[in-house]
Amino acid sequence: MSLNPFPPLRRGFGAFWRALDATRRAVINLIFLLIVIAILIAIFGGGAKPLAEKTTLVLDLQGPLVEETPGGVREAVLANVSGEVKKSVQLRDVLAVLDTAAKDKNIGSMVILLDELQGGGLASLREVAAGVERFRATGKKVTAWGSSYNQRQYLVAAKADEVYLHPMGGVMLEGFGRYRNYYRDALDKVGVTVNLLKVGTYKSAAEPFIANGPSEAAAEADRYLNNGLWTTYTSDVEKARKLPAGAIMQSIDNLPALMTAAGGDLGKLSLDAKLVDGLKTRDELRQFMMARGAKNTEGTNFRQINYTDYLARLRPVHIGDAVGVVIASGEIGDGIAPPGAIGGLSTSRLIRQAREDKSIKAIVLRVDSPGGSAFGSELIRRELELTRAAGKPVVVSMGNVAASGGYWISTSSDEVIADAATITGSIGVFAILPTADKVVEKLGIHTAGSPTTWLADAGNPLRPLDPRFAQVIQGSINHVYGDFLNLAAKARKTTPEKINEVAQGRVWTGLQAKERNLVDRIGSYGDALASAAKRAKLGSDYRVTYLEQETSNVDRLIGMFGSKAMASLGLGEHVKLGLASTGLPADAALGMAQDLSWLSGITREHKPFMALTHCLCEVPLGGK
Repeated sequence: MSLNPFPPLRRGFGAFWRALDATRRAVINLIFLLIVIAILIAIFGGGAKPLAEKTTLVLDLQGPLVEETPGGVREAVLANVSGEVKKSVQLRDVLAVLDTAAKDKNIGSMVILLDELQGGGLASLREVAAGVERFRATGKKVTAWGSSYNQRQYLVAAKADEVYLHPMGGVMLEGFGRYRNYYRDALDKVGVTVNLLKVGTYKSAAEPFIANGPSEAAAEADRYLNNGLWTTYTSDVEKARKLPAGAIMQSIDNLPALMTAAGGDLGKLSLDAKLVDGLKTRDELRQFMMARGAKNTEGTNFRQINYTDYLARLRPVHIGDAVGVVIASGEIGDGIAPPGAIGGLSTSRLIRQAREDKSIKAIVLRVDSPGGSAFGSELIRRELELTRAAGKPVVVSMGNVAASGGYWISTSSDEVIADAATITGSIGVFAILPTADKVVEKLGIHTAGSPTTWLADAGNPLRPLDPRFAQVIQGSINHVYGDFLNLAAKARKTTPEKINEVAQGRVWTGLQAKERNLVDRIGSYGDALASAAKRAKLGSDYRVTYLEQETSNVDRLIGMFGSKAMASLGLGEHVKLGLASTGLPADAALGMAQDLSWLSGITREHKPFMALTHCLCEVPLGGK
């Protein structure tokens, strides 16, 4: 009888597998236990180690300044096209850090580093600048340093006690304005006809697709707006730097001669213009701060804590009566939008959630939007109306832009507070219907059918726009504009005729809007919170809670790993090659892509047409 060699081998393999499985489970349980311990330590561990006295807060802001961190799959993918995760800085976080640090007895001073601040609207930058002023008002020294300063960065830096610049750097103040691309001839060449139906002499959002240059009305409105914003900017800087009124414009007008006198040295030019107090390299700044204040334990640097670490120390309060804040930032759509965008349904849901929360006694709607869908705007406005009817005050705080649909959603409130540099108004409506009948004609393609009525295929973009359909749409747009005037008139306690005089799609600065009774007063984000609390009869110890959509696990994963995934798929290089193939500089190609993408996006809706309350009115401030 022969012996079978496999049973012992099978038994040995089985024992090995059981041991391996037991090890696997032990490791998984250990990891789970470590995670639980970490969570318990975070909750009950007593917080971070207390700061030592005379610690310097280093306000190193990296990324664009935003109202709400963008979320969602699409935003994550777009942000990672360059191959790296794009950072952003929430305005409310910066203000919380500045105001908390101002009262923190262990924070003795602040250093502002702005090289990596990549963008932000003028109103948001003015909020940060005001926060720096509040910090200084406590008697704590503020020092700003940069390898160079663009207009955005310098507005904040100018508020410091002393501003330093790298010897090879410069301060570039260039003014406000924009040059838009106009596509009429290009669209004619390919056979695309853009049919624009609108109400509002100044409603110029879609002009680039029907003309080769701005209309006289649009150009005049742009000049008035830009001059107003530039006056606010230069006044802020000249006051902060103790310069005579008009000094900045004089420097710009005489820049070639001043540059020659400085021997081509931008650093010397900035110093001569009193825009900076001195020229220092980064290591010289470090030695300067060490000599002035306390050193770290090793004696190698000044005692400091950076912005992100200090932010992590802040603990939100979850008990007590609150003012609820709903952020309405981005373009307005009809349905569900991810964080960092506005959806008629999703933003309405947040407002309703605040209304039904018994601990929330008032709402601040923080608006930073150029508008979008009229229907989505009305969904949000109606929810605010219901909130006021339920007895909860609503205060609107206008940020960088609160125009067109952004103004529509602001009309149902107890008070509207704008920044001096807010871009608002743009009360007007339009619809845009591109047709490509000439394109298919050139290709030899013909369309035919037997509809039961003339309306059955009236929205077909491969056929010329039927004048009867255009008449129907124009009538609807006129009606929506009438609704807009009535809503604004009711909110501003005046007549539709009076509103029409300052409407017609025209945009205004916050100061200009105040002069025309389109807002109640000029003030800050904090002023809006205080007003809401006062209207709700809350004491000074009220808390502020932000109502936000939950970000899905998929969105979070893409935000963490999206750049690697795109790199492995070669998508980042594909996009770069796509821009390069136009033969245009990257910025110019990207601008054209955004314009045409907007045109494509607003015509993609499966509706006969979409009434739009949009202004496309953000003003470039210079710098990235």
